[in-house]
Amino acid sequence: MASFIGSPIRNEERFVRLEDPAPDFPFYNGVPVSISGRQWLFVMAMVVAGFLLLASPIDWPDGAFWKFLPAILMPGLPLIALAYVAPGHWKAIFGKVGGREVKLMFGFALLNIVVSMIVGAIVMALFGATPNRTTAELGGFDTAGQIAFFAKIIPQLLGEEVITLLPFLALLQWFSKGFGMGRKSAIICAWVITSVFFGLIHLPTYDWNWIQCIVVIGSARMMLTLPWILTKNIWVSTGAHIVNDWLLLVMTLLGASLVGKV
Repeated sequence: MASFIGSPIRNEERFVRLEDPAPDFPFYNGVPVSISGRQWLFVMAMVVAGFLLLASPIDWPDGAFWKFLPAILMPGLPLIALAYVAPGHWKAIFGKVGGREVKLMFGFALLNIVVSMIVGAIVMALFGATPNRTTAELGGFDTAGQIAFFAKIIPQLLGEEVITLLPFLALLQWFSKGFGMGRKSAIICAWVITSVFFGLIHLPTYDWNWIQCIVVIGSARMMLTLPWILTKNIWVSTGAHIVNDWLLLVMTLLGASLVGKV
């Protein structure tokens, strides 16, 4: 897939050490197409709808298709909305995937695991932490159930990237155009706000532990947004997210297996 080529950016407007020389983020500066405030609101409504379809306790029918459907709709609805407001240009958030991109996926996943372990240990020592119930339940699945769980994670984590990075672009446009912020300041604001938002949507998962969600999950989200800031390619941040979660789940299963043998 050909990567999107944005407008040129002066070095003083770029985080030189955090961003590739090209391209720029799409949409916020009218390239490849402008998205109005109302259009962004429509996209954000679909972001919320996609998330609620996954997070709400809906009694879906039995069958593999219905189990996967919410995870597919989570990214699907916002991307359909983006395609509607930016016809022919919704793929601008996607880029090519080659050897470098795969290395970045693994590199950022490992970086995030290290950072999350450090931040998590500090929060645990000071405030305590709540375990992820879904992760704990994984050990109770049979092999087929575990494989299905790992497979379902793929569209779901693409969805988590979509519902984070589309608001990132909307906020980037809002801060840079609506508030007249410089590009760097607008990026930082969008980065922090979407990371906090990402932490907050995990509150039910972690028994409404606000500190854990904002500090631990929020800092993990900041690390996972870094590959997006670097490459402007949602595939890279999605790949890093998948590798991160798969590694953590495998370590959890191995740990439970070893404990069971003691």
